[in-house]
Amino acid sequence: MPIPALLADFVSLVFPRVCLACEDPLARGENHICTSCRAQLPYTDYHKLPPAENPLARRFWGRLPIKHALSYVRFLRRGRVQHLLHQLKYQGQQDVGRVLGRWFGQELTEAGFQAEFDLIVPVPLHARKLAQRGYNQADSFAEGLSTGLGLPWHASALRRTAHTTSQTRKNRLQRWQNVASVFEVADVAAVQGQRVLLVDDVLTTGATLEACAAVLLAAGASEVSIATIATADR
Repeated sequence: MPIPALLADFVSLVFPRVCLACEDPLARGENHICTSCRAQLPYTDYHKLPPAENPLARRFWGRLPIKHALSYVRFLRRGRVQHLLHQLKYQGQQDVGRVLGRWFGQELTEAGFQAEFDLIVPVPLHARKLAQRGYNQADSFAEGLSTGLGLPWHASALRRTAHTTSQTRKNRLQRWQNVASVFEVADVAAVQGQRVLLVDDVLTTGATLEACAAVLLAAGASEVSIATIATADR
């Protein structure tokens, strides 16, 4: 066995690499998420459905002209997806977003979506939250999608102008009121005339994405589509 491979095996014994979904040891060649967990993730496959049959798209009907509504996996409590998102948001594991974004981007490319977007824009965090966490989890997902789709992403195209309370225990109306006027386009020239793919980690009621999409369209984006890592059942 080559010396680098032996050294890698020794390091794995001392500092075992584990799957960020199930915490079992990773095999050689696996990175961040094991093959078994990848196979068992609850994929939505919404990108394979006609728009009229996409349940995610229906959430925005009559609210905003969203072109495509996409989400990679379903959010199931106490499941692999919840554990991965916890690792991404609270444990500093930005590679979770990058890996899932790259995988999803590759699937979207194979399905022909690469030609549907010009620019990927993540939902921003407020400067205070960004300073506390040190990173924006939506940026990580956007970066992965950029790699998988071969399209540019703009981490600072949007700005959150006010710090808001957590959305977790709010109903749809309360969520909308909480974020309705807290976003603005920071780089108007970058989004004008662009078909923007707006991305976030989880879609629940869609209030945050709706607020961001509204300001993008008002700033001159020609179309807005959305993509998230996960979607939660309402």
